[in-house]
Amino acid sequence: MDIKEQIHGLTEEMLTNLGRLVAIDSQLGTPAEDKPFGEGPAKALEEGLKIAQELGFKTVNLDNYCGYAEMGEGDEIVGIAGHLDIVPVGGDWSYDPFKLTREGDYVYGRGTTDDKGPVLEALYAMKLLRDSGVKLNKRVRLIMGCNEETGSKCMEHYNEVAEELSCGFTPDASFPCIHGEKGHMGMMAYSKNTKIISADGGFVSNAVCDSCTIVVPAEAGLKEKLEAALSETKLQEYKLTEENGQLSIYAKGVPAHASTPTVGVNAAGVTFACLEKAGFEDDFVKFYNTHIGTSCDGAGIGLKFADEYGDLTLCNGIIKTENGVVSCTIDIRVPVTLKADEVRKMCADRLEDENGRMEILEIGDPLFFPRESPLVNALYKAYTDVTGDTENKPMVIGGGTYAKSLKNIIAFGPEKPGIDYRIHSADEFILVSGMEEAVLVYMEAIKNLLAI
Repeated sequence: MDIKEQIHGLTEEMLTNLGRLVAIDSQLGTPAEDKPFGEGPAKALEEGLKIAQELGFKTVNLDNYCGYAEMGEGDEIVGIAGHLDIVPVGGDWSYDPFKLTREGDYVYGRGTTDDKGPVLEALYAMKLLRDSGVKLNKRVRLIMGCNEETGSKCMEHYNEVAEELSCGFTPDASFPCIHGEKGHMGMMAYSKNTKIISADGGFVSNAVCDSCTIVVPAEAGLKEKLEAALSETKLQEYKLTEENGQLSIYAKGVPAHASTPTVGVNAAGVTFACLEKAGFEDDFVKFYNTHIGTSCDGAGIGLKFADEYGDLTLCNGIIKTENGVVSCTIDIRVPVTLKADEVRKMCADRLEDENGRMEILEIGDPLFFPRESPLVNALYKAYTDVTGDTENKPMVIGGGTYAKSLKNIIAFGPEKPGIDYRIHSADEFILVSGMEEAVLVYMEAIKNLLAI
């Protein structure tokens, strides 16, 4: 039986185990003494390690921050780092997000692609490699993290208590491989004076605000003018309701990850642009439109910049009101040739005026490995050898992965170019055929890394 037949023979078992993981709501919960990220992530880690044990691997739980499955011997460690935590479900799902649902080649559920499915792909690659009798001159360690989506504190703990990786990858992005990740800057925007009665939109800071409800005073003629403005937008849906002197505006845009905001439609941004176009005069509406807007390029705060690896992007994820103040989360992805200090200087005098203010919460430098580095070459070769695809090349992404938290690793698969797997959105899915191919790619990748 050739290796592809062996992988295919394990597919149903792999999907059954994926169903066990998808059934666990492992988004960030309330911390407990022995469960730093709450009940769900700890339960997912327990289940993930249990699956690894059933497949014959040695496992270690690092205080419910993360854990790992390991094989082989030696001082050096080839590391694979995936995560079992998920983002909130949100959106309008056609399927139960916590029940694996298969329709042909498509398998739906939260975490199927981000990142429970890829964790299992790597685990089965390890199993098949071990069972093939390949000499393991290094240890191969699959790390299962529990906090990638909300800070990667799990990897901070790993670095404190466990051994450094010699080289490796994180299966939490796209093929063919990622040799750079943009820097990240998190910000907040706040109103100073506003007539906005309430604003509620978005559900995570690292995704486009794809729906919102904004309530403003029902000024004379505003509803009709706003209706005309909204009708010319790319919103999927909108609804205006006037009652008791208030105008409620519901807008539904298009979801997208914060690393690719131009793919989506920011419902809040479109609503504010239309309010101004309809003649609604408001300090924060003006501030939002001049500083944030709908263009996603950061020009409003002096950050419009591009290099050979990509553009700077800006994304408004959540909007809400509290005690009369409107606040917005802002997620900025910074090109790899810009350092954190340079970004601060570029926007320092553009963050506040009489209508509103913005503040920087955190900012991190980018990650970059030269295209010709041994690590990039080893992983890219594994991909091209299995798939035959030499058209797609190693790339830089706006997303952030464990590669920024662990030394000597880069992101590698499993998403195929040109497919939207709806990660961080409703009806997230993975392809069964893609899982089988990824297992083979990861087998080749591990073999190549063992040879470095």
